[in-house]
Amino acid sequence: MRYGSPVAQRLVAAIYADQTERYGGPDATVVEAFEFDPPDGGFLVAYAQGQPVGCVGWRSHEGSEEVAELKRLYTAPEVRKTGVAQALMAAVEANARDHGRTRMVLETGAKQPEAIALYTKLGFQPIPHFGHYKDADGVVSMGRDL
Repeated sequence: MRYGSPVAQRLVAAIYADQTERYGGPDATVVEAFEFDPPDGGFLVAYAQGQPVGCVGWRSHEGSEEVAELKRLYTAPEVRKTGVAQALMAAVEANARDHGRTRMVLETGAKQPEAIALYTKLGFQPIPHFGHYKDADGVVSMGRDL
């Protein structure tokens, strides 16, 4: 799905609301919709009973044709702990691999322990910090080979 689509933007608004509750404001990382367009990115939406309940995207990390940066993983509260996030992660990793990416990196925050637990379960390991929050307290940077 296109990142700028109304469905995607409703889900992104829900992400920002969650981040504002946890951190006092939404993610300030600069993100352009075109960054999620193939072949340099992808944006996926999960549906349950015809309703959008989650999303995830990837974009080329610093222009790399091998490394994907995970962005905007979200599941609606009513589908958490049902496997939707794991399914989204499997799909986004496959999508990135289909576009030649061999590694995925991500940034999250210490106030998202459930996300950190998921990423750890999926084999992500700590990496040096990067991006907008590289010097921020509580930043958690992770990566893994695809």
